[in-house]
Amino acid sequence: MLWLYNFGIFFYGLLINAFAQFNPKAKLFVEGRKNLFPQISKKIISGDRTIWFHFASLGEFEQGRPVLERIKKQYYNKKIVITFFSPSGYEIRKNTPLADAVFYLPMDTPSNAKKFIDLVNPELVIFTKYEYWHNYFRILHERSVPLFMISAIFRPSQVFFKWYGRFNRKTLSYVTHFFVQNQESKLLLENIGIKNISLSGDTRFDTVTLNTEKSAPNNSIEAFIAAAPTLIAGSTWPADETLLSQLIKKQPDWKLIIAPHEIDPGHIDQIQMLFPQAVKYSALPKHQTHSAQVLIIDNIGLLSSLYQYGLVSYIGGGFGAGIHNTLEAAAFALPVIFGPNYQKFQEAKDLIALKAANSVQNIEELAQAFEIYANDTKYGVIAKSYVSKKTGATNGILQAVEKFLG
Repeated sequence: MLWLYNFGIFFYGLLINAFAQFNPKAKLFVEGRKNLFPQISKKIISGDRTIWFHFASLGEFEQGRPVLERIKKQYYNKKIVITFFSPSGYEIRKNTPLADAVFYLPMDTPSNAKKFIDLVNPELVIFTKYEYWHNYFRILHERSVPLFMISAIFRPSQVFFKWYGRFNRKTLSYVTHFFVQNQESKLLLENIGIKNISLSGDTRFDTVTLNTEKSAPNNSIEAFIAAAPTLIAGSTWPADETLLSQLIKKQPDWKLIIAPHEIDPGHIDQIQMLFPQAVKYSALPKHQTHSAQVLIIDNIGLLSSLYQYGLVSYIGGGFGAGIHNTLEAAAFALPVIFGPNYQKFQEAKDLIALKAANSVQNIEELAQAFEIYANDTKYGVIAKSYVSKKTGATNGILQAVEKFLG
């Protein structure tokens, strides 16, 4: 089975190289991995004591950030190495002060995994939520390097729990300890013979709580809002934006701030066609009021602090593969609205049960949910309380990890 896995990695590499000819993200993926090992050799020298964090993308980085920040502060004599699989994580966080070095993760071939681990020489490794790379995990296990999965979450539909998932279960067996988000994940792992598990919860709750404390004021946003009630729409896609364009026409007293998931010029142009009178953040007059009802955020990294200015939030992705981060909004005491594809997200199901979130499929349902939340602030209070009660995962993880760090 290993040969089939390695062939799959090789074939994926060929495929992504082909796509790189006409796909910007694929091009970043490929270009970012060129001459990678010489870059690592320059930044990591023999004798460095390193702790390696891996994140699939930006969302996982923010999820694991509380643990990263605490380890960076507590073990300042060690080098922090961060890797990303996706360009959307690497390109935004490649200069983060929380790391001594940030790289793309080389493709998981046996030779790449061995060379990377030889160069980085980690004394401890932390992966966040998912990504199970067999060759990396196997070599770390063979070298007795502790490997932790934090904020991990599992579902019965995953290959690990199928009759044909023996190879994938072997990959899991190389993990030193799993810190899982929920009881279901714990039981699924136990049913396949894995016992090194702690039910720690989700570090994202710590992340978003910390964000509410650190978010700085934005004078330009405050001037744009000018005390009007505001709907914040985060990580939106075209299907979300179409619904929002219909909703806001009927809410003349409200402002709408849209932070789309993709900010390429083509997508921004599509949004402006839906909202012809909208102003882009990059063109917003600084510290001045503006008559526009709709503001389009055309940069990255601003969304998490925008929720402090909202009364109601809409989270995108629910008409596609799945919704994006609802907790950032909930932490700021905003009730949450999203599309129908939310079943993979426990926090979304929890918020719905508490009536602090609502899933909608059309404009009628969106208008109804908005009307409820726009006229009663208690649902935002419930959302914030839910987040507050779920904090603390970072402390439990740190207590376990400290045993492996000298």
